[in-house]
Amino acid sequence: MSITGAAVLFVVIWFMTMFVVLPIRARSQADAGDVVPGTPEGAPANFRLRRTIGIVTLWTIPIWGIVIAIIITGLISVESLDWMGVLGERVPN
Repeated sequence: MSITGAAVLFVVIWFMTMFVVLPIRARSQADAGDVVPGTPEGAPANFRLRRTIGIVTLWTIPIWGIVIAIIITGLISVESLDWMGVLGERVPN
């Protein structure tokens, strides 16, 4: 795996983890009982982006390491995921 491929994989896993972590313990302004005028009631109350980024990064690093290890060792390959045998077939010209 190239360095670029590893970096792209990290970014993809980071954003997937971000979307999983964002709704955890999220409180809306309506839940907090303090809706700021001009904002929707569903807007987050007291959102801490720096903390969220830190949590996401701490979760992403081990997940990324596991995925990289699986890819490098060849434990799971494209051929092992080809249950229908499509990779062995040739497409006619």
